[in-house]
Amino acid sequence: MSSTEDLDYPQVILQYNSGFLVSKVMFTACELGVFDLLLESGEPLSSDAIAAHLGTSTTGMERLLDACVGLKLLAVELTQEGALYRNTEISNIYLTKSSPKSQYHIMMYYSNTVYLCWRYLADAVREGRNQYERAFGISSKDPFEAMYRSEEEMLKFMAGQNSVWSICGRDVLAAFDLSPFTQIYDLGGGGGALAQECVSLYPNSTVTIYDLPKVVQVAKEQFIPPEERRIAFHEGDFFSDSIPEAELYILSKILHDWDDDKCRQLLAKVHEACKPGGGVLLVESLLNEDKSGPLETQLYSMNMLVQTEGREKTAAEYSKLLEAAGFGEVQVKRTGKLYDAVLGRK
Repeated sequence: MSSTEDLDYPQVILQYNSGFLVSKVMFTACELGVFDLLLESGEPLSSDAIAAHLGTSTTGMERLLDACVGLKLLAVELTQEGALYRNTEISNIYLTKSSPKSQYHIMMYYSNTVYLCWRYLADAVREGRNQYERAFGISSKDPFEAMYRSEEEMLKFMAGQNSVWSICGRDVLAAFDLSPFTQIYDLGGGGGALAQECVSLYPNSTVTIYDLPKVVQVAKEQFIPPEERRIAFHEGDFFSDSIPEAELYILSKILHDWDDDKCRQLLAKVHEACKPGGGVLLVESLLNEDKSGPLETQLYSMNMLVQTEGREKTAAEYSKLLEAAGFGEVQVKRTGKLYDAVLGRK
């Protein structure tokens, strides 16, 4: 039988207590432009030089840089002139704005929006509902009206989702061979990063992004280049408006936003619109069947509690929803990354 010393409780609790400090250090370095400056400089810089360039205090910047070194986001070299800092490969790839795989936008969304909802996590657990009313003083009845409460906030969310698909999109789209499906609708496709990955991976396909009119307008103007002819747009609300016929429907991180009744309602509409032999691809972060993990998915489910009306589910739960809507031959592929794929056929 293990003793409490064997389990090393103090160290474990300390790590969990400092978890939000870790993320805030990374978010702050991104927001201030530390990683961008070091990339652009092409050479290591001192804390004084970085502080001067970015307009911060020298004492605050030095502590931030040292914390980033501890997180392995920066490397430091001690010279006769003092400490010089440079980016690590991870920060160059994922934390600089100019990188094709940059996660800057999703980090800023978490830092400036999601964190404010998580402040009221205890209230969300007590009440079983999202916390937009407490965090932002707005109605929480329609999660996406709250999420898109301003054009600036909507743009932040869309850019953040695009950054996720820049590193996860190909994994979920390649989980199954989707080449037989040439006419594809991406329901709730937002800024279109997943649609762009899809037409890149399957060049014979066309993808229509179906989203709210204001989302479509922003996607057209800021995210999808006009010369990309394989991506089209359809304005509407897929709960209240009709869904056009297609061979494949992609629902990426859609069902986890809604309660089971709305999931069933949406999947029934998709099944009715789907061509015979067609299908639906669900892209979600899957819980283990006993819900013991993965930890990332459990945390995402907590985020659904504070931000939406849905939750993360197991593969069996998604399969049951698909089968209830009339889809068969349900297949599940775990990618080993953040998001997995579930394919149902009509």
